[in-house]
Amino acid sequence: MPPADNSLAHFLRARREALQPEDVGLPRGAGRRVPGLRREEIADRAGISVDYYLRLEQGRDRQPSEQVVRALSRALMLGPDASTYLTRIANRSSIPLSEDCSAVNDSIRQLLERWSHTPAYVSDRNLDVLASNAAARSLAPMYYRPGTNLLLAAFDASTSPHPRHEWETTTARLVSALRFHADPADPRLHEILGELSVRSRPFRRLWARHEVQRHPTGEGAYDIAPFGWVSLRWQVLDIPGTPGHFVTTFFADPGSPGARALDELVARAGAAVPTV
Repeated sequence: MPPADNSLAHFLRARREALQPEDVGLPRGAGRRVPGLRREEIADRAGISVDYYLRLEQGRDRQPSEQVVRALSRALMLGPDASTYLTRIANRSSIPLSEDCSAVNDSIRQLLERWSHTPAYVSDRNLDVLASNAAARSLAPMYYRPGTNLLLAAFDASTSPHPRHEWETTTARLVSALRFHADPADPRLHEILGELSVRSRPFRRLWARHEVQRHPTGEGAYDIAPFGWVSLRWQVLDIPGTPGHFVTTFFADPGSPGARALDELVARAGAAVPTV
């Protein structure tokens, strides 16, 4: 990952190169040699000078005004999450932290203890699992266990609970969520990025895209014996009063194979006390 002070420059360049002329109604032309849009095209769309945009993308000006940030969001066709991220790095503001980022609120511990009818776990902004109930650990024993990092586990074929055909979608989702939630100055983030950058070329490619999205809900396949691969839905909920902590729960449509598999999974998990 680039140094925190260059986050804005790297983000602008990556998103400019990802935006194609056809996306904004411009002809590609036979002589175009740059990937994506040219700097002058983004500057024109944003209503700023080419020189000023160049300074931003080269890291020579790191704190554009709110008006310029909004204009750049429109010019780069950023979605709501990416626009929020751009505003944050342009203002060089850190994400609020709780006093102890690894501590799980007592009320959340109690919730997990009583939430025995569905898998649930608590993770932080770096995708570290902090707590989980018995059903979550039964769903993916090497994945939703406290002490596991979801992104590191996803890039480890021996621990990922997802089918191979979903692997690229899952890792892209986790990478974009990590970028949105994490603080660029957090040492734990740098530890995760350093390990993955060394061992995984696919991760380096995904991180270089600078894609940003929260993914508060979704659907994926999980292998639950004896049902095989079934479709489960998941929902991520912010934990009030503990910035950067989230509860993720799993559920399935009533009467579906996933619902029957979850019922069996929960029954097998029994009344085991959550590992927190």
